[in-house]
Amino acid sequence: MTQIGVDITYAATLLKNGELVAIPTETVYGLAANGLNKNAVEEIFRVKGRPSTNPLILHVAGIDQVKTLVQTLYPEAIDLANKFWPGPITMVFPKNKTIPYSTTGGLETVAVRIPNHPLTLDLLRLLDFPLAAPSANLSNRISPTTAKHVYNQLNTKIPYILNGGSCSAGIESTIIGFTNKGPVVYRLGALELSEIEKVIGKISVHPSNQILAPGMFKKHYSPQTPLILTDEVSTILAKNLDKKIGLILFKPSQNYTHPQIKIKYLSTQGSLAEAARNLYSTLHETDEELLDLIVVEKLPDFELGLSINDRLSRAAHIE
Repeated sequence: MTQIGVDITYAATLLKNGELVAIPTETVYGLAANGLNKNAVEEIFRVKGRPSTNPLILHVAGIDQVKTLVQTLYPEAIDLANKFWPGPITMVFPKNKTIPYSTTGGLETVAVRIPNHPLTLDLLRLLDFPLAAPSANLSNRISPTTAKHVYNQLNTKIPYILNGGSCSAGIESTIIGFTNKGPVVYRLGALELSEIEKVIGKISVHPSNQILAPGMFKKHYSPQTPLILTDEVSTILAKNLDKKIGLILFKPSQNYTHPQIKIKYLSTQGSLAEAARNLYSTLHETDEELLDLIVVEKLPDFELGLSINDRLSRAAHIE
């Protein structure tokens, strides 16, 4: 059985021995292992069922540790680190030779961040290596924002879950890289683009399907119940009158009628930050209700709404 607790000394001992530990961050819970230990990293992929070409993020306690892992710290990256670390931004750099290709999905670059969670920062300070940590769930399933979410998917698969309560941001970090043409966003996330642009100026969002960073697979974050993301809720409900439906709305607004419908709201006040914080927990709850279909109202397509819609579009994607 997997244990749940708050003992960072025990968690550190497990990690030093090459084992896996689920850790809390402000974004989602991560499935952590020694990011410099090839065998430990490969165990992450095995437990999650994650494709080996999907790179991992390294989590560290401070900027000095980043300097030991990468070849170049760009000036824009230093500016962003000074402003937002610890916090929900991940940056991509050319890796040095100490980082195994299993951690980077075979890429010559590595994604790094400093998480903003006191328990995990204390844990990282006990270690002399970075923690590779994708979300602590089975591959393509809903990301976990509580220890219970992790336990429900990974019980018996890992020895320990470090319980840090509910994640405050609720969706994954924003990932940014640096190219000859300037900074580029590889994954929309919990840090709004407008906040980044206040520090380093205009940035572009990477348009291609090439996997250059974590979180770029088309199908991701998915419940087991089929999910439809739509801005035409009434039309979808009318086409599925024979089905038990979980309807997830941004905020209390229009009343929808359907013979078999359960409605949940991501925000009571119309707050995108609250919607992000509640997104995965709401998906977990709805997925457990043995419904035929989950219908999600598309959120406003700006700021955090862009990031939430990105997650929902990947959750709805059919291979």
